Amino acid sequence: GAAGGRAAAHVLPRGGVVDLPLPKGRGAQHRWTVTASWAQQTACEIDVVAFVLDEDGQVSFDEDFVFYGAPENPGGTVRLLSDGPTEQTVSVDLATLPPSARKVVVAAAIDGSPAFGEVGALHIVSGPGTSAAALAQATLDAATTERTMLLAEIYRRGQSWRLRAVGQGYDHGLGALARGYGVEVDD
Repeated sequence: GAAGGRAAAHVLPRGGVVDLPLPKGRGAQHRWTVTASWAQQTACEIDVVAFVLDEDGQVSFDEDFVFYGAPENPGGTVRLLSDGPTEQTVSVDLATLPPSARKVVVAAAIDGSPAFGEVGALHIVSGPGTSAAALAQATLDAATTERTMLLAEIYRRGQSWRLRAVGQGYDHGLGALARGYGVEVDD
């Protein structure tokens, strides 16, 4: 079952990095997913979002902010796939990301008053496509008062890509996080 396939995944500590293997063969899919899951919440909703960033750490345009209101960027290279109450997935097609895109940041934001310290651990799983075989997993459980959290980032390193488990949280909300990446947000 899925549990057996998961045993081989790299367990990343906070800040841990793993190289993403390049696809074999012509026209090979190079779509990666990052899935975040957490315990069922009653007092709040959690939204997983993604930002496509240039070398200055900014979006090229507002559509590089992928969230429940705009679940894919132009061209569909970054998509919000599943949007459930305890699990949400971001899918990134590394082969078709524009050269200006240096990094895709996957983050979570709380819609409501509690903080991530009350939510408990966030579990991150990443792998090729939507298959059960994960390459990497991480548990991010150091939060206290944060309301937004950077979960993972996929970034260019030379000709290849890497995944980093981040686990960096902020006390401000999603609007402030998005503005920090250059997104024009209406409060």
